[in-house]
Amino acid sequence: MHVRKLRRVALTLAFVAISIPAGLAAADQVSSPSSNDIVRLKDGGEVRGVIVKRDDRSVWIDVGPTVVNFDLDQVEEIVSATGPAVTEADSGTLFSIAVDPIELSPEEHAKILGSAVIKVSTPGGLGSGVIISPDGYAITNAHVVQGETALRATVWFLQSDGKLKRTDIDDVELVAVNNHLDLALIRIVNPTGEKFLFAPVQGAEKLDIGQPVFAIGNPLGLERSLTQGVISTTQRNFNGLTYVQTDTPINPGNSGGPLFNTRGEVIGITNMGILGGEALGFAIPARYVKDFVRNREAFTYDRSNPNSGHIYHQPPTRSLSGGPAILDDGTAGD
Repeated sequence: MHVRKLRRVALTLAFVAISIPAGLAAADQVSSPSSNDIVRLKDGGEVRGVIVKRDDRSVWIDVGPTVVNFDLDQVEEIVSATGPAVTEADSGTLFSIAVDPIELSPEEHAKILGSAVIKVSTPGGLGSGVIISPDGYAITNAHVVQGETALRATVWFLQSDGKLKRTDIDDVELVAVNNHLDLALIRIVNPTGEKFLFAPVQGAEKLDIGQPVFAIGNPLGLERSLTQGVISTTQRNFNGLTYVQTDTPINPGNSGGPLFNTRGEVIGITNMGILGGEALGFAIPARYVKDFVRNREAFTYDRSNPNSGHIYHQPPTRSLSGGPAILDDGTAGD
């Protein structure tokens, strides 16, 4: 299967969209004082106490007489006594937000959130997507599904032994398409009838230049690839819309996939990069995604409507001056 043609942005620079991709909520909450958290080390050691702080690089655990700090490259596993983080649905919407999520390393988040990322395939190419609800609603880019109705989603279901089972699902519904924002909402049906794991969307926008982020997608068809970097700028303006600029490697195939912060929240949907540029990738901010989902009825896909879900390109300009000879019949006057 070939890679879908990259979408170009009308600028002096050549911008290209990245086409080619299910989920747990965010990470564990901070333990309460009575909790008994466990930090298992790669050398076989084990420390029990109360985790007082953790970020994407280190963990601090109170063992009673002192607080011990470990770099995450020393840690094999962290078991929180509070269990998984809590999510709550945004009123009247399909997506959820995490309640007091904490920072984790991309490695830890990949284990937690990896099943939320899907691959979206069409006869013309493939792209990425992210499941945002337990009922199988997922976000991808409009240009990934542009002009297509035969969609397939590849989902990785988490098994009881911790391994992932790759499953292709052909029962995919194109729910809504917003070409202006380059967003599409699809719904996939779980063949087992069970709920999907999903990823939370960031609530209040909190973005900073230099903030670490990471993307999961299927660049060039290389499934479940994780890349990481930082936010280069939080507000990059193109054609009246603002994007999150990042140096996270974004390639054809990442289109429609999620850009995560270190709290495991979707802060954007990757959709384009500069052709020939180095570390110049862009993502649609989560605030646009939430607005699109909340107002999805205005963008409902209708296969009987030729303007729904399709982009009609501008015709090429004439290379010769004057009007077509066939129209020169003298009826236009002098």
